[in-house]
Amino acid sequence: MRPRLERLVGELVKFGAVGALGFLVNVAIFNLCIHSFQLAPIRSGVISQVVAIGTNYLGNRYWTYRHIDKNRIHRETMLFFFFSGIGLVLENGILALSHYGLGYTSPLADNVAKNVIGLCLGTLFRFWAYRTWVFRVGQQQDERTERAPRRDEADDADGDGAGPGAEGPLPGSVSGGVSGSVSGGVSGSSGAGRVEVGGVAAEEQREDRRQLLK
Repeated sequence: MRPRLERLVGELVKFGAVGALGFLVNVAIFNLCIHSFQLAPIRSGVISQVVAIGTNYLGNRYWTYRHIDKNRIHRETMLFFFFSGIGLVLENGILALSHYGLGYTSPLADNVAKNVIGLCLGTLFRFWAYRTWVFRVGQQQDERTERAPRRDEADDADGDGAGPGAEGPLPGSVSGGVSGSVSGGVSGSSGAGRVEVGGVAAEEQREDRRQLLK
């Protein structure tokens, strides 16, 4: 559980750094489109968001999730821009609601609606989507890496004791094996009906008992 939590925190830090860079790009282009090119707020928001999505993809692909297998990069890219598009609609939907629905048309209100409220909601959604769907292969590889030591430990426990800390056979087991083999060999060699017990024939012992009873 702890390695998984540490990995999640590391991803959040890198994702946040990439998102901060995308945020600066987003805000700069958004205000440039509005004040310099006199574009409508929604159009400016879409343009700035598209550029920020490209910046975020490069940062996440080659830094945050650079350990991910690149064999499926085509599928990954499609999913990345698909979920980023949903985030774009979410952010600019908040802007449209504030600007056209609620009547807050000042530049400050537009920036708060898009780059504060909309960006926070969009960032949470994108982080969940990227980690759950886009970069899912890397998580499975990390989980297999975590389970590998557990399998090794189980193999050592089920083995023949050759691993570190294994001890040789106890003296009791050696004596038991020797005595068992000796008694088995002696009993197996008594083809004539004479069984040696303690070095004395069984028939001689019975004869001694008869003499004592007389």
